[in-house]
Amino acid sequence: MATGIHSVAAMDFKDHFSAHAASYADARPGYPDELFEWLALQCPRRRLAWDAGCGNGQASVALAGYFGEVYATDPSAAQITAAQKHERVHYAVESAEDCGLGDHTANLVTVAQAYHWFQHERFCEEARRVLATDGVVALWSYAESMVNPDVDAVVNELHHGTLENDWPPERQHVLDRYRDLPFPFRAISPPAFEMRSFWNLPQYMAYLSSWSASQRYVKRTGTDPVAAAAPAMREAWGNPEQVRMVEWPLLVLAGRR
Repeated sequence: MATGIHSVAAMDFKDHFSAHAASYADARPGYPDELFEWLALQCPRRRLAWDAGCGNGQASVALAGYFGEVYATDPSAAQITAAQKHERVHYAVESAEDCGLGDHTANLVTVAQAYHWFQHERFCEEARRVLATDGVVALWSYAESMVNPDVDAVVNELHHGTLENDWPPERQHVLDRYRDLPFPFRAISPPAFEMRSFWNLPQYMAYLSSWSASQRYVKRTGTDPVAAAAPAMREAWGNPEQVRMVEWPLLVLAGRR
């Protein structure tokens, strides 16, 4: 499979990130290396991985460290254009429900922080079609961050107060840890994983600004909700250059075809 980008007509999808694809890529926390090591160990063969809803390619590039090729797809051309490049990652503008891979070709199918946007039953059917007979599928997501009680209180007011009406309804699936979404695969029990970033206040504020709800609020009102919360955040954080650990518990659902 040649490295590069190709585009097909993607089905209609709810696009919450294309308008700020570049800043989104810069402001997202990273996934733990241990997650990808564990996923690779579950796969008897590691020729090809499909990363569906790949966004900025963060997980795609990490997978390339363990798999011979990674096919990374997203319906947003803007996200694909802003994605990290890698010699073993082939990007394509495609919906998760209509993948260009052949039957039973992928040893691993992953969805990083995107399953809640999909048409779930259609995607699961497509994943079963694409997966090799001994293939593995893994979905993961993270919701609210944790810094310390003072910072968390300000962020909680922003998330559940100021931005309450600007979150897309699919966000609730993340907060509910995907408990109401289908996962018709033979379950594998993963270890506990946690995401961690070490950020100063400007970096953390950039992350808050990358939320889809923050962007929708700006578009709806013409004002920046994160900037409005900045004084309270500065008081809670202290020295803006102080680097603090930001943590997100990571939900991982994994199974075999």
